Amino acid sequence: MKRVMILLSLLIFGVLLLPAAASAAQEVAIPTLQIGVGATSDPGQVSVAIQILLLLTVLALAPSILVLMTSFTRLVIVFHFLRQAVGTQSMPPNQVLVGLSLFLTFFIMYPVFNRINQDAFQPYVAHEIGQDEAFTRALSPLRKFMFKQTSEKDLALFISMAKVERPKTFADIPTHVLIPAFIISELKTAFQIGFLIYIPFLMLDMVVASVLLSMGMMMLPPVMISLPFKLILFVMADGWHLMVGSLMQSF
Repeated sequence: MKRVMILLSLLIFGVLLLPAAASAAQEVAIPTLQIGVGATSDPGQVSVAIQILLLLTVLALAPSILVLMTSFTRLVIVFHFLRQAVGTQSMPPNQVLVGLSLFLTFFIMYPVFNRINQDAFQPYVAHEIGQDEAFTRALSPLRKFMFKQTSEKDLALFISMAKVERPKTFADIPTHVLIPAFIISELKTAFQIGFLIYIPFLMLDMVVASVLLSMGMMMLPPVMISLPFKLILFVMADGWHLMVGSLMQSF
């Protein structure tokens, strides 16, 4: 009887506390996130929002800027030509070639990046210059680098297509004309270097194919026999040293 009374007391106590617990659970605040467009009378808020949007756009395009406005394009294309000429298919893998091209790009472009940091970024952080002045100063050493690697023929092509006045100095050439001219110049240079890389390995393939044909081994793929000789030739000539050194000197 005593146990029954205790159970009934606990049941009644629980029933009485149930509404209070439910109301407490309802009072728990859940954070919400709201994004909207509202009216404002402060033009500065609009300016800051536009600046943030432009900054996010630049960050999204940063990989393209790094690839197309630096030495990365020539390096990665030449390395891929080298891999195809040797005939190792996917060795070294793409990650290794891209990583090597990226670090060589930082090495080659270090004087340009250092100049941008000293002339544009540091004064802008110190609030000595504005955004427009910082952008102009940052673009100057990059334009100088691109002008050195761009052929006059490619520049003339895009100047005529853009229908701008005949420039008297490099400063008169707009950046939107310089960038595509620099890109196709880099592609042309990379393909020329790739052709020169192919010649010794192609000659080795032809010699191996002639030997196999003279021996009557027409069913044996020449690439299978020439691959070890290509690797030996490349290693004995210290190919990576010569390749990287030649590419560095080309800039």
